[in-house]
Amino acid sequence: MMTTASTAHPDHHNIALRNDPKKVAVASMIGTAIEFYDYYIYAAAAVLIFNTQFFDKTDEKAAMLYSLSTLALAFIARPFGSALFGHFGDKLGRKKTLVASLLTMGLSTVAIGLLPTYAQVGVIAPLLLCLLRVGQGIGLGGEWGGAALVATENAPEGKRAWYGTFPQLGAPIGLFLANLVFFLLSYFLGKDALVEWAWRIPFLISIVLVGVGLWVRLSLHESHVFLTAEAEGKKVNAPVSKVITQYWRPMMQGTFLMAMTYVIFYIMTAFVQAYSKSPAKISSFGFPTGLGIAPNTFTGFLLVSAIVFGIFTSISGIGADKIGRKKWLIGVTILCMLFACFMPMMLSNGTPTTVFIFLILGMACMGMSFGPMAALLPELFPTEVRYSGASLAYNLAAIVGASIPAIYAIKINEQYGMKGVAIYIVINGLISLIALFSIKETKNIDLMD
Repeated sequence: MMTTASTAHPDHHNIALRNDPKKVAVASMIGTAIEFYDYYIYAAAAVLIFNTQFFDKTDEKAAMLYSLSTLALAFIARPFGSALFGHFGDKLGRKKTLVASLLTMGLSTVAIGLLPTYAQVGVIAPLLLCLLRVGQGIGLGGEWGGAALVATENAPEGKRAWYGTFPQLGAPIGLFLANLVFFLLSYFLGKDALVEWAWRIPFLISIVLVGVGLWVRLSLHESHVFLTAEAEGKKVNAPVSKVITQYWRPMMQGTFLMAMTYVIFYIMTAFVQAYSKSPAKISSFGFPTGLGIAPNTFTGFLLVSAIVFGIFTSISGIGADKIGRKKWLIGVTILCMLFACFMPMMLSNGTPTTVFIFLILGMACMGMSFGPMAALLPELFPTEVRYSGASLAYNLAAIVGASIPAIYAIKINEQYGMKGVAIYIVINGLISLIALFSIKETKNIDLMD
């Protein structure tokens, strides 16, 4: 592409200096891995620790529900992060906005590691925890869209889905690292130390990871797609408003086609984790509410399944580039619905072996569904609103598909058993299928348009 002469932006000379696609892919993967690590150490701590550290322990069941409910705060905050960072990402550029989102997430995470407990300051402790969880949600809400855009806007022709899987790999890498840290702390320091004080270590070391992420991101050029759009006068003053008023249809399509992806993931990492680690009991409705699996055993399962998640995320990019995003995701969504049907058989009276197999299969489904989203969602929007549109769709899907199962799947299981949870998954699969059938194939569109 020839350099466009303009004084509208100090980086216009960089239009000719395109980023190396491989460098961008690795940089986007490192950045999202750090952000997802921050996000997942909170999820792990919410299941393992926060119920005893930040809530009244006299009612253990209520404390666990309160702890898990704080997970939903980030889901609610993420669309606000999408709107905030999407606005600046479409107006000022992808690079600067990605640096700001990383700092928002990182500083919120480190601050959680410094919080006083319920025993020390009472109700102030959970209030501060909730505030910082919102900060995490705002940071991640702005992170994903920018990472997806820099990877796909710099990708070689015909390989957008494959290059788009690199920021998606941040999720399994972050999940692996988060659970590895908790596994090692529990193994070497013991469960009591982990609960009392060592849980703070994963949050505090995030400051080092944030430093690495900043160094990587500051070494990149601005996206040539964004700079060209800016030089051609395509930028808009209120990109979020334009998405809501003119591109609400692709935003809603993107939201619902991704709902199934979130449901599968948070059922496995939040609900199945809480269910597996809870004592083996029967609810008043006659359904099992726990399996009594040792926490470190389940964490080991998650470590292995996170690797499977990463492998199938990569595979999905190749498949989505070959046969198209729409066909690939329709097939994978149907597969996820079939997988859900085996949930009662594998978990109702499950053993460590059946839980492990369930996690492996579920993470494979998750990877095949999650991988193409970094290509598909941005492809639904034009350049001038792409950051805002893709981010809003992605993070609204988190509310639809993740916040409800993270909180209510335990209640559904108590009253209706695993069949009830499986039906919930299938219903969400049908919603995603309807959304997928409503879109056109996007693999051949030109992102410069």
